[in-house]
Amino acid sequence: MHLLDFQGWSAERVHSILDSADIMREVLDRPVKKVPALQGLTICTAFFENSTRTRTSFELAARRMSADVVSFAAGASSLSKGESLRDTIETLKAMRVDAFIVRHPASGAAHLVARYGGLPTLNAGDGRRAHPTQALLDAYTLRRRLGSLEGLKVAIIGDVRHSRVARSNAELLPLLGAEVTLCGPAPLLPRELARPGVKLTTDPREAVKGAGAVMALRIQQERMAGGFLPSMAEYALSYQVNERLLAEAREDAVLLHPGPMNLDLEVSGSLARSERSLIGEQVENGVAVRMAVLYHLLVGRRE
Repeated sequence: MHLLDFQGWSAERVHSILDSADIMREVLDRPVKKVPALQGLTICTAFFENSTRTRTSFELAARRMSADVVSFAAGASSLSKGESLRDTIETLKAMRVDAFIVRHPASGAAHLVARYGGLPTLNAGDGRRAHPTQALLDAYTLRRRLGSLEGLKVAIIGDVRHSRVARSNAELLPLLGAEVTLCGPAPLLPRELARPGVKLTTDPREAVKGAGAVMALRIQQERMAGGFLPSMAEYALSYQVNERLLAEAREDAVLLHPGPMNLDLEVSGSLARSERSLIGEQVENGVAVRMAVLYHLLVGRRE
């Protein structure tokens, strides 16, 4: 059993994981934040791309459930000597790990790891294609604050073209009954992402109208060499998620951001630190959600 994306997933399966995350939250609120659910198992975090939140969150989640964790860092590995992804994964498998958590800059790499390793594999982000546990923690955060996602309008604004977070949320949230509007400058808004439950617009005011949640995406400046934007200042002027733009949404609308943030570029610093911001809760909920995912994939398959 893998979590590579949400193809073939049902709403019931997703809700089962989110319900389990509620239980994991209770565990994390205890004085002793640990359960023996994964005792005896070894989880390999194979990160071929830098990460702070996702890697730390997954490793904490595994250790909170009493698993052993082996951390693989691509920069200090035999990849620098020409070893292939397949050889790397097969080498790690030979060391008797029980599951892979993989992040890779190439889209589809997580599928290859699942194929080569033959072990439960969790996609912690592959290229611009998918980041399923981020979408799960976003959905969980919204459910905790707003209740049911059924009929909820969610606006996602920013660098959609390069965002695996936007793609995974556009896949997951409609499955749970939400309506997603993707918004950004035309060069950063791939038309092929439009589908039932997902609308596209270049107008941020149109995107947030009636929205109960607004997510700002990081402007991935390292990928802007293709001339997608005239300047960062012009982007901020038109697309920054700030108090003025959020005033066009529902009165109780909340702010999300997957991090890391470029404050006062894609989102205003004052709004990011306001009471309407759920950004800190997203980070906090990430550990509980990833505990739930690990439980379902590793314990659920044995049961």
